[in-house]
Amino acid sequence: MKSIPTLYEWVGGNDALEKLTEVFYDKVLKDDLLYPVFKNMSGNHSKHVAHFIAEVFGGPSLYTQGDKGSHATMVAHHLGKMLDEQKRQRWIQLLLQSADEIELANDPEFRSALVAYLEWGSRIAVINSTTTENPVNENEPMPSWGWGETKGPYIPDTD
Repeated sequence: MKSIPTLYEWVGGNDALEKLTEVFYDKVLKDDLLYPVFKNMSGNHSKHVAHFIAEVFGGPSLYTQGDKGSHATMVAHHLGKMLDEQKRQRWIQLLLQSADEIELANDPEFRSALVAYLEWGSRIAVINSTTTENPVNENEPMPSWGWGETKGPYIPDTD
């Protein structure tokens, strides 16, 4: 029986994700709505985001090992940014346009998984952007995204 590839393998690995985020953040910096949010991002921002997505999609630990990041680190980047629904939707729109532009895997199964992840992650980013307290501690595992299975809502440990 064939094994099912990870989303990371299916998308084409790190090179494909780095190309996606590079094209995407170039669009973001030209967008009147999103530019103010991202104008001070580091030169490595798009690469770090690609590494984060790679790890979430079942790839190597490029973000946690190579970039020395964590789930808590990624959440911290959104704290206090006061994102709203209009910005969230534009972010998704530009990312999906970028995916089409670079001809990222476009089969229905992959795109469904990608859009589900973007919806989930961007909605969490909006929630976290309205606070200055990080709800995720450094020991929390990285999110893991697959082909559509759900594992229920994340409920922080209150012990």
